[in-house]
Amino acid sequence: MHLSHDPDAPEGEPIAFEDFLKVDIRIGTIVAAEDFPEARKPSYRLRINFGAVIGEKKSCAQIAANYNPDELIGRQVAAVVNFPPRQIGPAMSEVLTLGFADDAGEVVLFAPDHPVPNGVRLF
Repeated sequence: MHLSHDPDAPEGEPIAFEDFLKVDIRIGTIVAAEDFPEARKPSYRLRINFGAVIGEKKSCAQIAANYNPDELIGRQVAAVVNFPPRQIGPAMSEVLTLGFADDAGEVVLFAPDHPVPNGVRLF
């Protein structure tokens, strides 16, 4: 499966609502962000707090083109929390932080426009 960043790409194949419900997308607050120089594209290692039940998780995110580490601390982001952990070079990424491509193809984070409780699920 290839995901396109092209805004003119056709929509994906239809899925059942039950399949959508299997993807657990939650809001968390970034509590730490540091450079990840070993990554192929400019990236950061993030620690994200998803609240008392899920806790703090690590993510590797290719967001260095649009953000610096200091401005990420305290920012809420959306992430898939139920994918298996994935080894990214020397780091383990436990969640997939979500974003959209800007005009240059760089990631812009997906986040609520008002604060919500950490750990709340997308519906």
